[in-house]
Amino acid sequence: MIRALRVLLLCAAASAAAAAGETGLKKASYLPQWSPQSQFAGFYVAYEKGLYRGAGLDASILRGGPEEPPGAYLESKKADFATLWLCEALKLRARGVKIVNLAQVSQYSALVLVAKASSGIRVPSDLDGRKVGLWESFQVQPRAFFRKYRLRIREVPQSRSVNLFLRGGVDAASAMLYNEYHTILNSGLNPDELTVFRFDEHGLNFPEDGIYALEETYRKDPERACAFARASVDGWRRALAEPEAALDAVIARTQAAGIPADRVHQRWMLEKMRELVTDRETGVMTGMLKPSDYARVSRILVESGQIGAAPAYEDFAVPCLAPRERGAGSGPGER
Repeated sequence: MIRALRVLLLCAAASAAAAAGETGLKKASYLPQWSPQSQFAGFYVAYEKGLYRGAGLDASILRGGPEEPPGAYLESKKADFATLWLCEALKLRARGVKIVNLAQVSQYSALVLVAKASSGIRVPSDLDGRKVGLWESFQVQPRAFFRKYRLRIREVPQSRSVNLFLRGGVDAASAMLYNEYHTILNSGLNPDELTVFRFDEHGLNFPEDGIYALEETYRKDPERACAFARASVDGWRRALAEPEAALDAVIARTQAAGIPADRVHQRWMLEKMRELVTDRETGVMTGMLKPSDYARVSRILVESGQIGAAPAYEDFAVPCLAPRERGAGSGPGER
């Protein structure tokens, strides 16, 4: 009896100690900009492997999707952190929502235009006069591409599906390398039967997934914000080093959300994300927003009338992962 009581007391003490330890963790909620998939594998790995807890955070990953816009969640403080494309983050900031970039996961754009080689489309000039499917939310980049090559395009609204392209309804379609492009390949078309225009190979690289927070959130607790950014980037590095474990974490998230998931497709997505998050020159994941990329995107947004001005790079990008580079450039306009 006494021995059993001692065991109970020890268990109670351990539980109390654990609870006390938990109270030392800082709450941190994160919203990805889409439904669970390998695009966010690094965040899932950071959670599952305890990297957030190791950084002193009691993190929660909210379910993203089209009904949960990350910008609105940040503005209303329903989420502390979120991932956004750089161009969307700049437009949000131009509307008065003062957000800052804590880290840059993707270094290269995954948005592409895909055409069938059998249609005679091989080079940009072959798109002149053709019908091209464009997503409503992602038109800045392709339109900059059309202006660069002086193309007259017949724009066609594109849904989330690529069926219109597969059925010949458009000559070229918008696609993400890690998603719709794979769907097109799975339809029976081979890579050599397709022409892919990668914007990042035409001087129009728009880095996509970055980690953002309200400037107010960052100023209130810089340590918490940067701890989240660093743990997330570490989660990505671990996901790339242990892809099967990362896929396990992804599939667990999709199942919890009731979303059908094909492990083969998720593996493809993860490998494409590897290409997007890894610096081509150094071969490593830096997690930092390059001043040159920031200057390019902000300039094109200003020139296209999407925003009136962009903040200085130093006011937009927080140096959570490394000391700020000397001579960092700035965007046009706002000071």
